[in-house]
Amino acid sequence: MTVSPDLNLRSLRGVLFDMDGVIYIGSRLLPGVQQMFDYLESTGRKWLCVTNNASRTPAQFVEKLKEMGVRATPEHILGSAEATIGWLAEQIRDHGWPRGKVILVGQDGLKAALKQHGFETTQEPNEATYAVAGINFEVTYEELARCTLAIRNGARFLGTNSDPSYPSERGMLPGAGSILALLATATGVNPIVIGKPNPGMYDQAIRRMGLLPEAAMMVGDRYDTDIAGALAMGLATTGVLTGVCSRADFESAPTPPHLIVNDLVELRRAFEQADA
Repeated sequence: MTVSPDLNLRSLRGVLFDMDGVIYIGSRLLPGVQQMFDYLESTGRKWLCVTNNASRTPAQFVEKLKEMGVRATPEHILGSAEATIGWLAEQIRDHGWPRGKVILVGQDGLKAALKQHGFETTQEPNEATYAVAGINFEVTYEELARCTLAIRNGARFLGTNSDPSYPSERGMLPGAGSILALLATATGVNPIVIGKPNPGMYDQAIRRMGLLPEAAMMVGDRYDTDIAGALAMGLATTGVLTGVCSRADFESAPTPPHLIVNDLVELRRAFEQADA
Protein backbone atom coordinates (compact mmCIF):
# COMPACT_ATOMS: atom_id res chain seq x y z
CA MET A 1 0.00 0.00 0.00
CA THR A 2 1.31 3.43 -0.98
CA VAL A 3 0.00 6.36 1.07
CA SER A 4 0.45 10.11 0.64
CA PRO A 5 1.20 12.05 3.83
CA ASP A 6 -1.52 14.51 2.78
CA LEU A 7 -4.27 11.90 3.09
CA ASN A 8 -6.59 11.93 6.11
CA LEU A 9 -8.94 8.99 5.69
CA ARG A 10 -10.63 9.59 9.01
CA SER A 11 -11.96 12.98 7.85
CA LEU A 12 -13.63 11.62 4.72
CA ARG A 13 -17.43 11.39 4.78
CA GLY A 14 -18.13 9.83 1.40
CA VAL A 15 -16.50 7.59 -1.20
CA LEU A 16 -17.11 7.38 -4.95
CA PHE A 17 -16.33 4.08 -6.65
CA ASP A 18 -15.77 3.38 -10.30
CA MET A 19 -17.42 0.05 -11.20
CA ASP A 20 -15.70 -1.72 -14.11
CA GLY A 21 -12.29 -2.77 -12.83
CA VAL A 22 -13.02 -1.73 -9.22
CA ILE A 23 -16.26 -3.48 -8.22
CA TYR A 24 -16.25 -6.17 -10.89
CA ILE A 25 -14.77 -7.25 -14.21
CA GLY A 26 -17.50 -8.48 -16.54
CA SER A 27 -19.62 -10.76 -14.36
CA ARG A 28 -16.81 -11.50 -11.88
CA LEU A 29 -17.03 -9.72 -8.53
CA LEU A 30 -13.73 -8.36 -7.23
CA PRO A 31 -12.62 -8.94 -3.61
CA GLY A 32 -13.99 -7.05 -0.62
CA VAL A 33 -16.84 -5.08 -2.21
CA GLN A 34 -19.74 -5.73 0.17
CA GLN A 35 -17.45 -5.52 3.20
CA MET A 36 -16.21 -2.12 1.99
CA PHE A 37 -19.75 -0.79 1.59
CA ASP A 38 -20.78 -2.23 4.96
CA TYR A 39 -17.85 -0.57 6.71
CA LEU A 40 -18.60 2.83 5.19
CA GLU A 41 -22.24 2.61 6.26
CA SER A 42 -21.31 1.41 9.76
CA THR A 43 -19.11 4.51 10.22
CA GLY A 44 -21.75 6.94 8.95
CA ARG A 45 -20.13 7.51 5.57
CA LYS A 46 -21.90 7.69 2.22
CA TRP A 47 -20.95 5.79 -0.92
CA LEU A 48 -21.86 6.09 -4.57
CA CYS A 49 -20.88 4.05 -7.63
CA VAL A 50 -19.91 6.46 -10.41
CA THR A 51 -19.44 4.64 -13.69
CA ASN A 52 -18.70 5.78 -17.21
CA ASN A 53 -20.59 2.73 -18.48
CA ALA A 54 -23.73 4.15 -20.11
CA SER A 55 -25.23 0.85 -21.26
CA ARG A 56 -27.43 0.14 -18.21
CA THR A 57 -30.00 1.95 -16.11
CA PRO A 58 -29.34 2.36 -12.35
CA ALA A 59 -31.90 -0.39 -11.70
CA GLN A 60 -30.08 -2.72 -14.10
CA PHE A 61 -26.77 -2.02 -12.36
CA VAL A 62 -28.44 -2.81 -9.01
CA GLU A 63 -29.69 -6.11 -10.43
CA LYS A 64 -26.22 -6.98 -11.71
CA LEU A 65 -24.75 -6.27 -8.28
CA LYS A 66 -27.51 -8.32 -6.62
CA GLU A 67 -26.64 -11.31 -8.82
CA MET A 68 -23.08 -11.01 -7.47
CA GLY A 69 -24.28 -10.82 -3.87
CA VAL A 70 -23.84 -7.06 -3.43
CA ARG A 71 -26.61 -4.91 -1.91
CA ALA A 72 -27.34 -1.51 -3.48
CA THR A 73 -30.23 0.74 -4.49
CA PRO A 74 -30.60 2.87 -7.65
CA GLU A 75 -29.67 5.89 -5.51
CA HIS A 76 -26.23 4.31 -5.09
CA ILE A 77 -25.58 4.40 -8.86
CA LEU A 78 -24.68 7.34 -11.11
CA GLY A 79 -23.90 6.27 -14.66
CA SER A 80 -22.58 8.52 -17.38
CA ALA A 81 -25.86 8.17 -19.29
CA GLU A 82 -27.84 9.64 -16.40
CA ALA A 83 -25.14 12.26 -15.79
CA THR A 84 -25.04 13.31 -19.45
CA ILE A 85 -28.78 13.72 -19.89
CA GLY A 86 -29.08 15.41 -16.48
CA TRP A 87 -26.34 17.84 -17.54
CA LEU A 88 -28.11 18.52 -20.85
CA ALA A 89 -31.37 19.19 -19.03
CA GLU A 90 -29.53 21.71 -16.82
CA GLN A 91 -28.17 23.54 -19.88
CA ILE A 92 -31.68 23.84 -21.29
CA ARG A 93 -33.23 24.89 -17.98
CA ASP A 94 -30.52 27.23 -16.70
CA HIS A 95 -28.47 28.37 -19.70
CA GLY A 96 -30.91 28.91 -22.54
CA TRP A 97 -30.08 25.93 -24.72
CA PRO A 98 -33.01 25.06 -27.03
CA ARG A 99 -35.34 22.18 -26.27
CA GLY A 100 -35.28 19.70 -29.13
CA LYS A 101 -35.24 16.11 -30.29
CA VAL A 102 -32.31 13.79 -29.64
CA ILE A 103 -30.73 11.23 -31.94
CA LEU A 104 -28.58 8.71 -30.13
CA VAL A 105 -26.09 5.90 -30.29
CA GLY A 106 -26.65 4.06 -27.06
CA GLN A 107 -28.47 1.44 -25.04
CA ASP A 108 -30.94 1.20 -22.15
CA GLY A 109 -29.06 3.64 -19.92
CA LEU A 110 -29.33 6.53 -22.37
CA LYS A 111 -32.86 5.66 -23.45
CA ALA A 112 -34.12 5.58 -19.85
CA ALA A 113 -32.35 8.83 -18.94
CA LEU A 114 -33.83 10.61 -21.97
CA LYS A 115 -37.31 9.37 -21.04
CA GLN A 116 -36.85 10.38 -17.40
CA HIS A 117 -36.02 13.96 -18.40
CA GLY A 118 -38.81 14.20 -20.97
CA PHE A 119 -36.73 14.26 -24.16
CA GLU A 120 -38.17 13.14 -27.47
CA THR A 121 -35.93 10.95 -29.61
CA THR A 122 -35.78 10.74 -33.37
CA GLN A 123 -34.13 8.60 -36.01
CA GLU A 124 -34.32 11.37 -38.60
CA PRO A 125 -30.98 13.26 -38.78
CA ASN A 126 -32.61 16.49 -40.01
CA GLU A 127 -34.94 16.59 -36.96
CA ALA A 128 -32.25 16.30 -34.28
CA THR A 129 -31.17 19.24 -32.13
CA TYR A 130 -28.78 17.01 -30.15
CA ALA A 131 -26.75 13.92 -31.02
CA VAL A 132 -25.78 11.89 -27.95
CA ALA A 133 -23.43 8.92 -28.15
CA GLY A 134 -22.29 6.36 -25.61
CA ILE A 135 -21.39 2.70 -25.50
CA ASN A 136 -23.52 0.36 -27.59
CA PHE A 137 -22.44 -3.26 -27.66
CA GLU A 138 -24.74 -3.92 -30.63
CA VAL A 139 -24.10 -0.77 -32.64
CA THR A 140 -24.85 -0.88 -36.36
CA TYR A 141 -23.41 1.06 -39.24
CA GLU A 142 -26.83 2.63 -39.87
CA GLU A 143 -26.99 4.05 -36.32
CA LEU A 144 -23.54 5.57 -36.76
CA ALA A 145 -24.52 6.93 -40.18
CA ARG A 146 -27.67 8.64 -38.85
CA CYS A 147 -25.76 10.19 -35.96
CA THR A 148 -23.05 11.38 -38.35
CA LEU A 149 -25.60 13.03 -40.62
CA ALA A 150 -27.30 14.72 -37.66
CA ILE A 151 -24.02 16.21 -36.45
CA ARG A 152 -23.18 17.37 -39.96
CA ASN A 153 -26.64 18.98 -40.09
CA GLY A 154 -25.83 21.01 -36.98
CA ALA A 155 -26.99 18.83 -34.06
CA ARG A 156 -24.95 19.54 -30.92
CA PHE A 157 -22.69 16.51 -30.29
CA LEU A 158 -22.55 15.13 -26.73
CA GLY A 159 -20.67 12.08 -25.50
CA THR A 160 -21.25 10.12 -22.31
CA ASN A 161 -17.55 9.38 -21.80
CA SER A 162 -14.29 9.09 -23.69
CA ASP A 163 -12.93 5.78 -22.32
CA PRO A 164 -11.20 4.22 -25.35
CA SER A 165 -11.52 0.69 -23.98
CA TYR A 166 -13.89 -1.38 -21.86
CA PRO A 167 -12.62 -4.10 -19.47
CA SER A 168 -14.27 -7.49 -19.87
CA GLU A 169 -13.57 -11.10 -19.02
CA ARG A 170 -12.42 -11.48 -22.64
CA GLY A 171 -9.94 -8.62 -22.30
CA MET A 172 -10.05 -4.94 -23.25
CA LEU A 173 -12.81 -4.20 -25.76
CA PRO A 174 -13.65 -0.97 -27.66
CA GLY A 175 -15.23 1.58 -25.31
CA ALA A 176 -17.48 4.59 -25.77
CA GLY A 177 -14.44 6.74 -26.59
CA SER A 178 -13.82 4.59 -29.64
CA ILE A 179 -17.35 5.27 -30.86
CA LEU A 180 -16.91 9.01 -30.21
CA ALA A 181 -13.61 8.95 -32.11
CA LEU A 182 -15.31 7.36 -35.11
CA LEU A 183 -18.07 10.00 -35.12
CA ALA A 184 -15.57 12.82 -34.62
CA THR A 185 -13.50 11.53 -37.53
CA ALA A 186 -16.58 11.24 -39.75
CA THR A 187 -17.87 14.74 -38.92
CA GLY A 188 -14.83 16.83 -38.01
CA VAL A 189 -16.67 17.79 -34.78
CA ASN A 190 -15.41 16.96 -31.30
CA PRO A 191 -18.07 16.09 -28.70
CA ILE A 192 -18.80 17.74 -25.38
CA VAL A 193 -18.07 14.88 -22.98
CA ILE A 194 -19.74 14.73 -19.55
CA GLY A 195 -18.40 11.54 -17.96
CA LYS A 196 -15.16 11.19 -16.03
CA PRO A 197 -12.67 12.88 -16.04
CA ASN A 198 -14.86 15.88 -16.88
CA PRO A 199 -16.31 17.99 -14.05
CA GLY A 200 -19.96 17.56 -15.07
CA MET A 201 -20.17 14.05 -13.66
CA TYR A 202 -18.21 14.81 -10.49
CA ASP A 203 -20.40 17.86 -9.80
CA GLN A 204 -23.53 15.72 -9.92
CA ALA A 205 -21.98 12.96 -7.80
CA ILE A 206 -20.85 15.34 -5.06
CA ARG A 207 -24.24 17.09 -5.02
CA ARG A 208 -26.03 13.76 -4.73
CA MET A 209 -24.00 12.87 -1.63
CA GLY A 210 -24.46 16.35 -0.17
CA LEU A 211 -20.73 16.80 0.44
CA LEU A 212 -17.97 19.26 -0.35
CA PRO A 213 -15.22 17.86 -2.61
CA GLU A 214 -12.65 17.85 0.19
CA ALA A 215 -14.84 15.46 2.22
CA ALA A 216 -14.97 12.82 -0.52
CA MET A 217 -12.66 10.28 -2.14
CA MET A 218 -12.69 8.77 -5.63
CA VAL A 219 -11.61 5.13 -6.02
CA GLY A 220 -10.68 4.06 -9.53
CA ASP A 221 -8.52 1.83 -11.71
CA ARG A 222 -7.80 4.34 -14.49
CA TYR A 223 -5.55 7.31 -13.86
CA ASP A 224 -6.62 9.37 -16.87
CA THR A 225 -10.32 9.26 -16.00
CA ASP A 226 -11.01 8.34 -12.37
CA ILE A 227 -7.95 9.84 -10.70
CA ALA A 228 -7.06 12.84 -12.87
CA GLY A 229 -10.63 14.12 -12.92
CA ALA A 230 -11.05 13.74 -9.16
CA LEU A 231 -7.75 15.46 -8.40
CA ALA A 232 -8.80 18.41 -10.56
CA MET A 233 -12.00 18.69 -8.49
CA GLY A 234 -10.16 18.60 -5.16
CA LEU A 235 -11.14 15.08 -4.08
CA ALA A 236 -8.91 12.60 -2.31
CA THR A 237 -8.05 9.68 -4.61
CA THR A 238 -7.28 5.97 -4.42
CA GLY A 239 -5.89 3.92 -7.28
CA VAL A 240 -6.72 0.20 -7.17
CA LEU A 241 -4.74 -2.44 -9.04
CA THR A 242 -7.67 -4.66 -10.05
CA GLY A 243 -8.30 -3.02 -13.42
CA VAL A 244 -6.43 -1.06 -16.08
CA CYS A 245 -3.50 0.72 -14.38
CA SER A 246 -0.51 -0.88 -12.67
CA ARG A 247 1.25 0.44 -9.59
CA ALA A 248 3.98 1.80 -11.87
CA ASP A 249 1.36 3.62 -13.95
CA PHE A 250 -0.07 5.32 -10.87
CA GLU A 251 3.30 6.12 -9.28
CA SER A 252 4.72 7.64 -12.48
CA ALA A 253 1.76 9.98 -13.02
CA PRO A 254 2.40 13.75 -12.72
CA THR A 255 0.29 13.80 -9.53
CA PRO A 256 -0.08 10.25 -8.19
CA PRO A 257 -3.19 9.14 -6.27
CA HIS A 258 -3.15 9.81 -2.54
CA LEU A 259 -3.41 6.08 -1.91
CA ILE A 260 -2.57 3.00 -4.01
CA VAL A 261 -4.02 -0.36 -2.91
CA ASN A 262 -4.22 -3.85 -4.34
CA ASP A 263 -8.01 -4.07 -3.91
CA LEU A 264 -10.96 -2.96 -1.79
CA VAL A 265 -9.96 -5.37 0.99
CA GLU A 266 -6.81 -3.34 1.49
CA LEU A 267 -8.71 -0.05 1.25
CA ARG A 268 -11.15 -1.12 3.98
CA ARG A 269 -8.24 -2.06 6.24
CA ALA A 270 -6.70 1.36 5.64
CA PHE A 271 -9.95 3.02 6.76
CA GLU A 272 -10.14 0.74 9.81
CA GLN A 273 -6.60 1.68 10.82
CA ALA A 274 -7.29 5.38 10.34
CA ASP A 275 -10.47 5.19 12.41
CA ALA A 276 -8.95 3.15 15.25
